[in-house]
Amino acid sequence: MEKNGNIIYGFLIVFLFVLGTSKLNSQTVWANVDLNKSSVYVGEPLQVSITVYTSTWFTKGIDLDNLKVNGAFSVYFRPVSRSFVSKGQNYAGVELIYNVFPFSEDDVIFPALEIEVETPAPGDYKGAKRIVKTKEKTIKVKPVPPNFENDQWLVASSLSVRENWSGNKNKVKVGDVLTRTITRKAAGTVPELIPPTVWDSFPHVSLYEGKQFIDNFKSKTSISAQRTETVRYLFEKEGEITIPEKIYTWYNPYQKKLFKRTLKSFTINVARNPDLGMLTSVRDSLKLEEAKIAESVEKKTKTKILGLSVKQFTLVLLLSVLILLALIYSFKKIVRQVIKAREAYRNSEKYYFNKFLKTLKQKNKEKTVNTFYRWLDELNLNEPTLTYLVKNFYSKEEKIEDEYEFLLHKNRLKKIRKNYLKNQFGKPTDRVNWINP
Repeated sequence: MEKNGNIIYGFLIVFLFVLGTSKLNSQTVWANVDLNKSSVYVGEPLQVSITVYTSTWFTKGIDLDNLKVNGAFSVYFRPVSRSFVSKGQNYAGVELIYNVFPFSEDDVIFPALEIEVETPAPGDYKGAKRIVKTKEKTIKVKPVPPNFENDQWLVASSLSVRENWSGNKNKVKVGDVLTRTITRKAAGTVPELIPPTVWDSFPHVSLYEGKQFIDNFKSKTSISAQRTETVRYLFEKEGEITIPEKIYTWYNPYQKKLFKRTLKSFTINVARNPDLGMLTSVRDSLKLEEAKIAESVEKKTKTKILGLSVKQFTLVLLLSVLILLALIYSFKKIVRQVIKAREAYRNSEKYYFNKFLKTLKQKNKEKTVNTFYRWLDELNLNEPTLTYLVKNFYSKEEKIEDEYEFLLHKNRLKKIRKNYLKNQFGKPTDRVNWINP
């Protein structure tokens, strides 16, 4: 009984040792995708954290480039190192932080990802490539509140507004042009989400929009955007002209409040101009310039091929042609190598031996003997006979009474060939076909 108990105890120790060893040699690699909010307004930033963990460490950085999220702009910020200990096991992680900005009222699907990482197995130091997968995440998008204009909706943590005038507002006469430039800088958004200014029209003044410029600014922890717009006022009648106030609003998602910035109204006294003929030429000039700007913007927005700009499409096309040429070259090279290898095989000793083995299945004596001696022609023998082959590479005591019956033993012929190839005096040589003069 005691002996049986010792045996059981011994098996238990071995089992625990094997189990512990398997745990040490196993490796765990996985990835998580976390959203800091379950729902957002149109244009409201959502932080997406993609974290990859391993039970060893990473030998190469993780690079996902710019993720494409349908229905939203995505901005990559930075990687952050993570680590934790669970049940005595250390885990290393890399967190990739993105901000996602939905630009429509449809729900956004953050796509499932396949992430390639390099991490060594336990006890090793060389990184091995692994693919970890994540599941897609749904981002609920709330529409613009009903009390707000969709085309003026802006989500930002702050907004600064400044304006500049070219020309003297205190000395204006009929036919003069004043250029107004307004620059808005919003924190926590991208320039595409800053709505264009809606310019107010008023009597006896013609408005001509100028070029617009957008910029973005990004650090490791924050993002901001800027939109600069210009408009030209052509004063067509003397008297007092009031430029109305301009109000810009934005919604702060952290304080959950609506804020506004106001550019105050002011009055311009337009003096009489005796030379009214120049008014027509100024008006025509401004219209022509405005048309050129509009044409330039339209050309930039419409000149796209398969959703790409002409420059991008040309680059993709060029790369595709280069890849296709490389594939054609590689294919031709492979075909040449295959043909060369096939020709070499069809002129080799192995080819004629296999042909002889196939002939055995036909049970045709004449064909069997002929293909056998054709194979012998490929060997480097002093005497190209079956007797010589058997005595030197099989058994000196073997007697051949019936040549055909001997050849029917396929395995015996294989052993003879194997011994021949092993023998230093029986290595196959390239066959030379001599042509008599």
